[in-house]
Amino acid sequence: MTVSTQGIELHVGSRAWRATVELLSSMRFAISLLTVICIASIIGTVLKQHEPVGNYVNQFGPFWAEVFQRASLFNVYSAWWFLLILAFLVVSTSLCVARNTPKILADLRSYKENIREQSLKAFGHKAQAQLQESPEAAARRLGGLLAGGGWKVKLQSRETCKGTGWMLAAKAGAANKLGYIAAHSAIVLVCLGGLLDGDLVVRAQMLFAGKVPFKGGGMIADVSAEHRLSERNPTFRGNLMVAEGTQSSTAILSQSDGILLQELPFAVELKKFIVEYYSTGMPKLFASDIVIHDKATGEKIPARVEVNHPASYKGVEIYQSSFDDGGSALKFKAQPLRAAGAAFDLQGIVGGSSAIASRDSGNTDDLTVEYTGLRVINVENLSADAGAKTDVRGVDLRSAVDAQLGAANKHKENKSLRNVGPSFSYKLRDNAGQAREFNNYMLPVDLGDGTSVFLLGMRESPAEPFRYLRVPADADGSMDGFLRLSRALADTDLRKEAVRRYATKAIDSKRPDLVEQLAGSANRALTLFAGTDKSTAGLQAISDFIEGNVPETERNKAGEVLVRILNGVLYELVQLSREKAGLKPLPADAATQTFMTQAVLALSDVPLYPAPFVLSLTDFTQVQASVFQVARAPGKTVVYLGCALLILGVFAMLYVRERRLWIWLEPAETGSGVTAATMALSTNRKTMDGDKEFDHLKRRLLAWKE
Repeated sequence: MTVSTQGIELHVGSRAWRATVELLSSMRFAISLLTVICIASIIGTVLKQHEPVGNYVNQFGPFWAEVFQRASLFNVYSAWWFLLILAFLVVSTSLCVARNTPKILADLRSYKENIREQSLKAFGHKAQAQLQESPEAAARRLGGLLAGGGWKVKLQSRETCKGTGWMLAAKAGAANKLGYIAAHSAIVLVCLGGLLDGDLVVRAQMLFAGKVPFKGGGMIADVSAEHRLSERNPTFRGNLMVAEGTQSSTAILSQSDGILLQELPFAVELKKFIVEYYSTGMPKLFASDIVIHDKATGEKIPARVEVNHPASYKGVEIYQSSFDDGGSALKFKAQPLRAAGAAFDLQGIVGGSSAIASRDSGNTDDLTVEYTGLRVINVENLSADAGAKTDVRGVDLRSAVDAQLGAANKHKENKSLRNVGPSFSYKLRDNAGQAREFNNYMLPVDLGDGTSVFLLGMRESPAEPFRYLRVPADADGSMDGFLRLSRALADTDLRKEAVRRYATKAIDSKRPDLVEQLAGSANRALTLFAGTDKSTAGLQAISDFIEGNVPETERNKAGEVLVRILNGVLYELVQLSREKAGLKPLPADAATQTFMTQAVLALSDVPLYPAPFVLSLTDFTQVQASVFQVARAPGKTVVYLGCALLILGVFAMLYVRERRLWIWLEPAETGSGVTAATMALSTNRKTMDGDKEFDHLKRRLLAWKE
């Protein structure tokens, strides 16, 4: 039997109806649908699903983000067209199986013993011989040999002009045909399981039960009933975040236009979260010790959830998905970066926010600080040439910093990975709702050049990498010295005094004319660097001034002179800032020179830092949280059964050969006692194994000799 790609052919009904049924039940239509599903699955795998719309706008731009959203590419597996294709595939494949199964089963029961003896001579594998026994005896002997070799045999006697002849029909490898049924049934089962465990049931409740996604914010307990799914919901898959020492019984199901809340028949309490790290800083193990609280009975069931080792209760699987911050308590010191003003303290928790009222001294404008994250361990690669030698999952902080805000010489010394201490992230949001994201390190970091710097990162949007301002640490290991210098640079009176001191020390007092000239040049350089009279500041402002006012042949010399003057004036300025704070002057040693070199580079970049103050983390209390995936998946068993059938079916179709053997036995001459035997073999695939098997059968059954 040959499986046809044509569909069911009806003989009643309109022409359009007959054509629709034929197409829907045809194998070519099922294969086309399967191809489309494969392409859609690739898109759903490559493109992150159920992300906030803003993330897609940042990644693809407004136009393409809207196009992809209208095509439901951001939620492929729950898109109406994907579910519709799955439904059509189930119907089409089911019709294919229903159409071909009766033919296959009938073919399995048939031995095709009625084949004509003349037809055997047209087979590709055929042989003839004479046997020294009667046809009946030969038929029964050969039938016994074949049956002993695993063949199923049927004998049929026929009357001929030479006497009674016998047709021996045998078959083997029937599992090949069953493989077709198993493989195609597996597709149906897998699709049904996918529909059961997908968003079909949830979407049905949204369509018929009045459930709508929730788009607002606030406490979960305040969300109304139309945004909640019942505990009896037969299938769902959502996320459950539980902080240490707390419990939760409401999972979140992400939708393209909001979320739905799924009530669980139990509450999950997180007793302790456990995490272990590789030397690269990547987690190698995270697990959760939990207690499951049954809502109906009050029973408490302790359990441990690890990656690939879920807990199960009342048909709901609890998987360890990831981990997050559970509301760590943070303490900060906020210090003005440019304008004069007093430092102030802030406290908050991750996930919370603090409002900062307008301060004249701090030059803030009703900002809101949103605390977004705390990372206690940061194992970083600080070697400039270690990128190819370390774990690709590690963070190459040195390369990231060198490529972003700030200038510094790059070194190629080999450095091992090491923990550089905690980092924290926050957002500053203004009255208009615009926010910038910041990421600061708590401790100073040596990037490999012998200078310890505080890394102050910022970015305008999540699609951008962080750019880092590198603030040098002073002799006390803090950034206070640099911040005093930065605020002094914005003070007109201190700048004038620094210029006066520099000019007086650099020129003999007997040459007042030269003192005045040097003071003018120093004041010009410091004013340009401070950016008080132009939109640009820092070293870029000095470079622009030289290009616009100095002939090209003299620019290098003029640049060297201005930078030397600038360094001298800034040194006097830092001494003035320390004097004003009641501190001793900096000694004229190598450490001071290193500090001043990095300070000049950092001051040049300060105008690019879009915040009026700097937050320094002074203390924290970490609270861990586990993110669980909770799922009720009745289709899982159906999918497993489908996968098993698919494996068996594909194996049967590829590795099991269906063979049919016929041997026609009739008297060679009437009353001679000699039997003429004609043998033919048919296989579903022409292979070398088939040739070898036929040669073996010739020698064994017919005593064939080459």
